[in-house]
Amino acid sequence: MEALQIGLLVLAAVLLSSVIDQVVPKVSSPLIQIGLGVIIALVSESAESTIKIDIDPNLFIVIFIVPLIYDESKRIDKASLWKNKRPVISLAVGLVIVAAIASGFFINWLPPSISLMAAIALGAALGPTDAVAVASLSKDINIKKQQKNVLEAESLVNDASGIVSFQFALAAVVAGTATFSFLDASVSFVFSFFGGILIGIVLGYLANFIIRRVRSLGLENTTFHVLFEVFTPFIVYLVANGLGTSGILAVVAAGLIGIIPPRTMDPQVSRLNIVSNSVWKVLSFALNGVVFVLLGAQLPGQMRGGWDNELISNWDFLGYILLITLALHVLRFVWLVAMNVFEARRRPARQTLGKLNMRDMLVMTLSGARGAITLSLVMTIPAQIGDLGNAFPQRSSIIFIASGVIICTLLIATFIVPLIAPKADKDKGTAVLNEDESEAVIDIYRAVIEELTAKQTPENRRATQKIIRSYNDRINRLKDTNDIEVEPNKELRIKALRWEQDYTLELIDKGEIDPVIGYQHLNHLAHVQNLIKHQHEYRWVRRNTLRRFSLFFKAIWQRITHALPGKTTSQNAEELRSLQIATGNNAVAKLREEMTSPDAPTEDVSELILEYQRTLAALRASRPSVTSIAKRMSDAAVVEQTGLKLELEQIQAMYDADRLSRAAAKRLRENVYLMQIDLEERI
Repeated sequence: MEALQIGLLVLAAVLLSSVIDQVVPKVSSPLIQIGLGVIIALVSESAESTIKIDIDPNLFIVIFIVPLIYDESKRIDKASLWKNKRPVISLAVGLVIVAAIASGFFINWLPPSISLMAAIALGAALGPTDAVAVASLSKDINIKKQQKNVLEAESLVNDASGIVSFQFALAAVVAGTATFSFLDASVSFVFSFFGGILIGIVLGYLANFIIRRVRSLGLENTTFHVLFEVFTPFIVYLVANGLGTSGILAVVAAGLIGIIPPRTMDPQVSRLNIVSNSVWKVLSFALNGVVFVLLGAQLPGQMRGGWDNELISNWDFLGYILLITLALHVLRFVWLVAMNVFEARRRPARQTLGKLNMRDMLVMTLSGARGAITLSLVMTIPAQIGDLGNAFPQRSSIIFIASGVIICTLLIATFIVPLIAPKADKDKGTAVLNEDESEAVIDIYRAVIEELTAKQTPENRRATQKIIRSYNDRINRLKDTNDIEVEPNKELRIKALRWEQDYTLELIDKGEIDPVIGYQHLNHLAHVQNLIKHQHEYRWVRRNTLRRFSLFFKAIWQRITHALPGKTTSQNAEELRSLQIATGNNAVAKLREEMTSPDAPTEDVSELILEYQRTLAALRASRPSVTSIAKRMSDAAVVEQTGLKLELEQIQAMYDADRLSRAAAKRLRENVYLMQIDLEERI
């Protein structure tokens, strides 16, 4: 039960981090998750229930590293990986091995001395860069496409090389220097490296064969495909690991091959791809988040272990973390400079990374943040080694140093890199339409509304009005996002809503309606008003707060003293409908008075009166039956299908008229296709 509670608490922190990340976009999500983990640890300590994560090292690798590696391998741009293979291999293999050895000797040299092979294991764990931090670079900085491709490919391949190096260095520590043979380890390393790649390729093609065979029998569906895809990396890892090769490299090779969906134009294939991408996106975020939350949760305990180390002072410990972080960045910068010089001399007319200036190389250096893989590796270090149960040398110090380096590199990538790198051009982003394109999209929605209104019949009137309202909501959201001026009748609508609010309060004061029903209607009116204004209105609330509380408690006291039984749901619904009709009639009367004013916007007032009249007519209609509700939902789906088809036609018309760019039209079409697939699934 305790493990379940810890798991749910960690998942809740990951979920909360996804919300905080949107509120504070300048701070990377790993830092937010680490902070939440620290809070969990501190709260648990104050409650005298310290969180302790005891998990088998091999199980930890399988649960966290294997699916993350496989997902990164699937999503990597294969063409870019092959095009930049030399710099990628140089950074992801050569630099990781050199960094493991160099930083291992450096860490071994720092007092108190960590054993050389343990220090090399730590250096190997610090080698892989974090894919999450690299992926977030494009949000705020203008990094060259080839540089970003190299960074992403490096973060994939160096995971495998770092993990293999770490495992061999850790094996040397566990076996002991007396029984460890460098020659045997080298032969085993080559066999594990290339054997893992070969097994991964074979199993990747085997997985594709199974999928095609099942599909040819007509037995495959979306659920089978996605579950089989999630199932694949674990099987690949276990098989390769059982044969004595590198399971991680096998997973990378299988991921690069990937489970290939059928290359046909079909809604089922589109649904399959959407579901698969969504599942892996959520799974990847959750696993990364769990690792960083666990880092934060373990950090206070690891820090306490470091503080209690009598061989080294606390400030020296922090200084060592900063020195190791600096050494890793200096080594990476020197490697990038040497690699760029070598490429320039080898291919002066066409460099793989382009002409990198000092700022470009500095950005690539500082962008190499450490993250989930590093933490996952150091947490797999066993507490005891050997048959005698000897403690692993300096295990707490190794984990504390790794945690500190992770935090330092994340802080540098989050706050220092944006100060150095060129700023991203917001106007050229793909997320927000420019002003002209926004106006064109609004015209598209308006044209769809006009077409749907023209096709409206008495049978589908309610369904059509529902879909029209959804398009009006999309227009309002687009205007709010792009700061487009709203229609002049906005203030008139708010005034009409306030008339309804005041009339409702008046009826409550006179005792003509049930106060509970009145407050329910007031809340609905306030919600509609907030939607129109896109913000909360506080003045009216302040003015009526005491009045509303007084009436509310009066109503409660009346129910208690008279011991009246509560009304049925149908009675409440009937009273609420009567109240809506009364306040609507009052608003129409006020609008008619408003129209007599010479300064009144006649067109807007008349339009709003018509809207009220349509609403009142719907409220006065007979109560719908279950059958009529089901029919209305079916009609709404048909009207929505029609609206989406009309939207596609209007997008093409706007593109032909040069009011939409090719990229904008493509994005809009993709959105419509997604809605069509979702509608098909609901139907």
